[in-house]
Amino acid sequence: MNLMQKIAPLFSGWDETLIWSALQGHMGHAVADDEANPRSAQIVVGDFCFFAGQPSEALARQAGAPELVPRNDAWSKAIERAWGDRVAKRLRYSIQKEPNAFHRDTLQYYVDSLPAGYELRLFDEEICAQTRREDWSHDFCGCFQDCKDFMKRGLGAAVLRDGALVSGASSYAVYDGGFEVEIDTKPEYRQRGLATVCGARLILEALTRGLYPSWGCVRPSQRDACGKTRLPCRPAVRRLYDVLTGLAIRCRTGKRK
Repeated sequence: MNLMQKIAPLFSGWDETLIWSALQGHMGHAVADDEANPRSAQIVVGDFCFFAGQPSEALARQAGAPELVPRNDAWSKAIERAWGDRVAKRLRYSIQKEPNAFHRDTLQYYVDSLPAGYELRLFDEEICAQTRREDWSHDFCGCFQDCKDFMKRGLGAAVLRDGALVSGASSYAVYDGGFEVEIDTKPEYRQRGLATVCGARLILEALTRGLYPSWGCVRPSQRDACGKTRLPCRPAVRRLYDVLTGLAIRCRTGKRK
């Protein structure tokens, strides 16, 4: 039995697609207090670190990513004691995971609303390569081993301006039958509806392929895009902690264990 199998009971019932991605062996890795008989564990996928089991300040201090997600209030307290004023609390929003939550006509309306002068395309290797050249777009494909891996397992929709990527929506991480959505726009092109177009196109393509796009977001602009596509967004029940100092880790490869 490998570590993921051993810690699975600690995360049982947690309705979080990034956890599913790791437990199902698609990407991410885990750390436990005792690999032979784990009582506390963290699952790391991309920029997110999920804590479950017996709360442990020692394990919280070993966070493998800068976005810390506690399973319960006891873990929240452990994180706060371990990190003190080096973490900041916020809420994460997500769409309700319901197969019939999507309105195809509304999604197509937003796809058709792309302003003149822009081009909408699904990700290819050239667009994937562009995502890795700038910080704002790195996470579109960053959890995959390389562009070939993304093209094999991932999916994305991009808006281009004169051939350059200015907005996109993609599969941040994959799990059986679906993926977690990453969506962003280059700062100087925000507030033009481009993220909404990308998100709508990505969801339509996912539905065509029989995949479920799970959407979580923290920025108001991302929540706005979610709402415009008529997805039922709701406040996350659990807190999210941003590590402010002392941890500079980002998603670079899609590890499998």
